[in-house]
Amino acid sequence: MSRRLRSSFLSYCAVALLATVAAASPTRAEFPEKPVRLIVPFAPGGGTDTVARSLGALMAKEFGQPVIIENKPGASTIIGSEVVAHSPPDGYTLLVATLAHAVNPSMQPKMPYDTDKAFAAVTLIGSSHNVLVVKPDSPFKTVKDILEAAKAKPANYSFASQGGGTSAHLAGEMLKNLAKVDLVHVPYRGAGPALTDLLGGQVDMMFATNAAVAGFIANKRLRPIAVSAPTGESKMPGVPTIEETVPGYVVDSWYALYAPAKTPRSVIDKVIAAARIAAKDAGFIKRANDEGITLRMSSPEELDTYVRADMARWKKIVVENKIVAD
Repeated sequence: MSRRLRSSFLSYCAVALLATVAAASPTRAEFPEKPVRLIVPFAPGGGTDTVARSLGALMAKEFGQPVIIENKPGASTIIGSEVVAHSPPDGYTLLVATLAHAVNPSMQPKMPYDTDKAFAAVTLIGSSHNVLVVKPDSPFKTVKDILEAAKAKPANYSFASQGGGTSAHLAGEMLKNLAKVDLVHVPYRGAGPALTDLLGGQVDMMFATNAAVAGFIANKRLRPIAVSAPTGESKMPGVPTIEETVPGYVVDSWYALYAPAKTPRSVIDKVIAAARIAAKDAGFIKRANDEGITLRMSSPEELDTYVRADMARWKKIVVENKIVAD
């Protein structure tokens, strides 16, 4: 073989080898290179859905990719959470979690995933308190009215929530426990269906996040009785706290983002960065404030510590009061 031919042959082999290596080890694409899914474990129209859609629209601008909201209601948020738990750990499927995420392990004897191991904390989004609402023509004007009626006719009055294990459900259970009354819990697959039945008179009252009912209150389709915030911290002018009638009564709610376990920290950091920019948007801040939500971002470590403390707190309450998922 001539020197020129041998040189050409070796050059060809080198190029072929490089092509083979490149094919076997493709360059990792930068996240995100395709649409991101935000899984909302509630039906459309509720507070969590509202927060998710506002956040998703702003994050999409930062990502340069669509953020698709997918509502997966049912089973106290377990159906939607399971979708994320079993998704690839690549950041393209995220969960908008609420207090139910922390409570379900204590209330659900059999879960299709291990909450401690199936998720990676991303960031807290915000927090709010629940509000107890009734129809405008309801005979109940105060918490005292409700308690007196419930004591006179046990198990005769019902309260709706957006699902078992949610902050709204626990708000009602705590009222029952501290005030020693018997109210019937009626769970729904999200605040939207629950509000429909409340407005239709199928249930007597409802505990819900401010985000879910703010519009109905503003339009005078619902009347607020009291909020679950600590005394003196009601964000609704003229509306008292339940604690003023029932000492020690405080229930808060929160919203957070989770990814599947083992999602790379570099991907999680990009999601956090987009969420932080979204949280500075004046329009988002105003919408959140109007609905009683305080936007609060966090690191994954801070979120994990916060939620684990909530899990321990509610486990004690669930066990002591024998609260079960409906």
